[in-house]
Amino acid sequence: MPAHTEHTTFDGLAGIIDCALDWPEGSPKGWALILHPNPAQGGTRDNKVVTTIARACVQHGFVALRPNFRGIGQSAGSFDHGKGELQDMAALVEQFRVRYPDVAAHPWVLGGFSFGTAIGVQLYARWTEAKMRLPDLVVLAGSAALRFRHGDALAPADALVVHGENDEVVPLSEVMDWARSIGMPVVVIPEAGHFFHGKLLVLRHLVHTRLKAL
Repeated sequence: MPAHTEHTTFDGLAGIIDCALDWPEGSPKGWALILHPNPAQGGTRDNKVVTTIARACVQHGFVALRPNFRGIGQSAGSFDHGKGELQDMAALVEQFRVRYPDVAAHPWVLGGFSFGTAIGVQLYARWTEAKMRLPDLVVLAGSAALRFRHGDALAPADALVVHGENDEVVPLSEVMDWARSIGMPVVVIPEAGHFFHGKLLVLRHLVHTRLKAL
């Protein structure tokens, strides 16, 4: 089967979750959930940082699931400052595993950009506490892990955390404070801003490198 993108929906607490599924060529080797930036500031699943991470996953043979948060695209509901979005994504992962059991049996990646990372690290904390299956790789770009908090923010010590030296939205110092508290390294891209303009190829290379280790 050639690589392609299909559109589907899952059920969130506020109604449908509008999703894009990027399928790789051939049989999938795993899957990835990639979460987009702040919907209240124009963030969508088609954001360039999100699609860059997704493209790296697809090129590695993974299915990339890119949901729209509440109120974006055809997704029901309205922006809930992270609380409802967190509940929706927890439900989405469970539904994906039921709908695509063969894909879900393989390694999987949890990725996010900006607001999406805030949701991702809270999901990771929930799954850790509940002793559920954890992602094999966590990718956090332009991390806003300490924002939109409705629970603990946690990531594995070997997470790929990529941040711009000149991030104008989430200062590098904020990310370092969080990373320092859990002993997690941060990859800093010199001269990069929050949206990694001109640095997306560097980001994609970093994700590719880590995927090779799975």
